[in-house]
Amino acid sequence: MSRRRAQHPAPRRRTPGSAGAVARCPPHDTIAAMARERSEYVCTACGGTSPKWLGRCPHCEAWNTLQEQRAQSPGDHRFQALAGAQAVATLSEIVAAELPRTPTGQEELDRALGGGIVAGGVMLIGGDPGIGKSTLLLQAADSLSRTPVRTPAGAAAPGGQGAAMRVLYVTGEESGAQVALRARRLGLGGERVRVLAEIQLEKIVHALRTEAPAFCVIDSIQTLYSDALSSAPGSVAQVRECAAQLTRHAKASGTALVLVGHVTKDGTLAGPRVLEHIVDTVLYFEGDTHSSFRLVRAIKNRFGAVNEIGVFAMTDRGLKGVANPSAIFLSTHGDPVPGSCVLVTLEGTRPLLVEVQALVDAGGPSPRRLSVGLDRDRLAMLLAVLHRHAGVSCMDQDVFVNAVGGVRIAEPAADLAVLLAIQSSLRGRALPRGFVAFGEVGLAGEVRPAPRGQERLKEAAKLGFGVAVVPQANAPKKPIAGLAIHAVRRIDEAIAAVRELG
Repeated sequence: MSRRRAQHPAPRRRTPGSAGAVARCPPHDTIAAMARERSEYVCTACGGTSPKWLGRCPHCEAWNTLQEQRAQSPGDHRFQALAGAQAVATLSEIVAAELPRTPTGQEELDRALGGGIVAGGVMLIGGDPGIGKSTLLLQAADSLSRTPVRTPAGAAAPGGQGAAMRVLYVTGEESGAQVALRARRLGLGGERVRVLAEIQLEKIVHALRTEAPAFCVIDSIQTLYSDALSSAPGSVAQVRECAAQLTRHAKASGTALVLVGHVTKDGTLAGPRVLEHIVDTVLYFEGDTHSSFRLVRAIKNRFGAVNEIGVFAMTDRGLKGVANPSAIFLSTHGDPVPGSCVLVTLEGTRPLLVEVQALVDAGGPSPRRLSVGLDRDRLAMLLAVLHRHAGVSCMDQDVFVNAVGGVRIAEPAADLAVLLAIQSSLRGRALPRGFVAFGEVGLAGEVRPAPRGQERLKEAAKLGFGVAVVPQANAPKKPIAGLAIHAVRRIDEAIAAVRELG
């Protein structure tokens, strides 16, 4: 039987349209090229590539470092068109002009953005689910759809002179009917807001080229996917590729783009860190879902100052800007209470008055140190300074510190207010009515100056405060009407000044 098979081999397969030609498998190089047209896996440690995922990099032998990304042939690279687009020029010869800004109709959002949106700018906004990101952006989109297009002198506006901006709202988490329902609930007309319910990147880019909007919202970037990658939406590869493609289109077309991003349990933006690097502005939407107040904080802004905040109040008609945000961070005590001290903090270019509360109570063998809205490690350091340089011991006491209103204070100028609030709670005596304080406290017990102290004092005087304890370097040269200022150099001097006042 084996000899018969050897004498009569199986007939060879012939390809159609060829006489006597034998079908052969494509070469190995052709198969590899076909695979590279879709995706490849790149090692984050050494940069080596692999046609498929492996637990261990075959180049540097590192574990779990291969990540999928879109593969491009050398002659069809997606960034090839950008190469050589700009000639090398001397820095002094480059014409630097201020970029025109378009207000969004939300004053607090414009403050966080540095004055409004910029053509071709890419913004990333993140926040907890249900915090109000989609509501705020839908309100901004409706307002921008009624804003006339700003064009340079002599240039023709698209759609005619005085034509309104074209706005596109791309929703990947909701249907068009759900977006329309929210707009009706907010009382928005939406006659000029175009809506696209789509999550495929290629279709979205095609719609951007067809509609040519001046402002576009992508809600959200974690829901998009590209056909060039086989990974699921929301993966690192998909988020990176979709954000890169959308950013490239925004820079080339001049469309102001807003990407909505999810956050992790720690409150940071989900996805790769490169997502925050490729965009121009990063905004964080902060606040408690059980409270009606929201904060929009700028963490990164290439077109304005960072750490600017916008304060909003959630109403049945959407988010409304708060004209006097200091009022929401101050408690409405009838009489001064022990453990309460008002701090004049600085958020970007805006001075805010925030109430800092402290509670000192008898503790056990292991006293607790807890702070909400302030750095916990810095609280432990300040308690050591208070004991060493002011003679006030809290070794056997539980110490709790809270910033009213859910605000987060990161600047060291809050040190003096925190220590005075702790001292007030420990003594059981309230600080004087209309009392404010600010200043950084060093490990040697010195009270260091805070930036822009004059603006802080003027803001406190404008809101009716009459007594202030500030660092010596922040003492104004000219007196401020209605404000008695006590300048101190050390923490023990500050506590002595408070005792004389109280």
